[in-house]
Amino acid sequence: MSLVVEVVRSGFVESRHEVRMLALDTAGTPAEAHGAVHVPASPRSTMKPLQALAMLHNGLNLGGELLALACASHAGEPFHVDGVKKILAGAGLDESALRCPEDYPEDRRVTDFGRVHMNCSGKHAAMLATCVANDWPTASYLEVTHPLQRAIRTTVEELSGERIAASGVDGCGAPLFFVSMLGVAKAFRSLALAGADSRERAVFDAMRAHPEWTSGTHRQEAALMRALPGLMVKAGAEGFQAFAFEDGRAGVIKIEDGSGRARTPLTVMALRSLGLTSPPLDALATHHVLGGGEPVGELRVRTVHR
Repeated sequence: MSLVVEVVRSGFVESRHEVRMLALDTAGTPAEAHGAVHVPASPRSTMKPLQALAMLHNGLNLGGELLALACASHAGEPFHVDGVKKILAGAGLDESALRCPEDYPEDRRVTDFGRVHMNCSGKHAAMLATCVANDWPTASYLEVTHPLQRAIRTTVEELSGERIAASGVDGCGAPLFFVSMLGVAKAFRSLALAGADSRERAVFDAMRAHPEWTSGTHRQEAALMRALPGLMVKAGAEGFQAFAFEDGRAGVIKIEDGSGRARTPLTVMALRSLGLTSPPLDALATHHVLGGGEPVGELRVRTVHR
């Protein structure tokens, strides 16, 4: 069986998204699986919590909102930008040290353009701070052979339980390590189940406590975490998203054509398959299709037998 998300407008199916999904129960056993969840995937920014964990293991001294920002694909709101500058200043650096691309922020109220506004700048600032803490070179921190990137690779392999299948370059310029969707779900589950005083749990707790810092005030990832206390969610580009709940339930989705619009309804579906629900979460289950600013349809998930 496979999953398909249909985009229905005025009763007519005008688009379809093929989907892969995996949901793990409290024992780490697949409760629901659709598509090739065991083959290498491109998790993109979904890996940021693991990258942040590797940095904590190697001397990064961040907590609370700033640790959440190190895990973020942020919207470039003023508090995000101020936080990035604070991380850099703590390491004796400024935004000129960043090697992520210049960009406009997602927050349309802000018209500034620069590296500090790029959605991955929190991660990059944390990477630089980790380099300073270890006296590692800062100019080359994005090279796959850099000590920082080797440490991140080790952490990804340890938590996913897999060898890196391949490496590439993410949209922000940082190395991208490919593991399976199952490996990503196992890694997220490890963060949730770690001891209260562990660095793994510090990442998990920071993201749950400060969801606006990991994404944005009006982003769906933050809405999901606010709707279900105990839930951590991290989105990635090209229709990827992973989550973990505090008792070890975890899941991953991938929309094959890279569209992000079905991510939230699919995540709610995966959560429901694990018995996780709440009235605020139910409100996020439907994505309306608009016509003239009014709902004229919706996204619906169907199981297809092939």
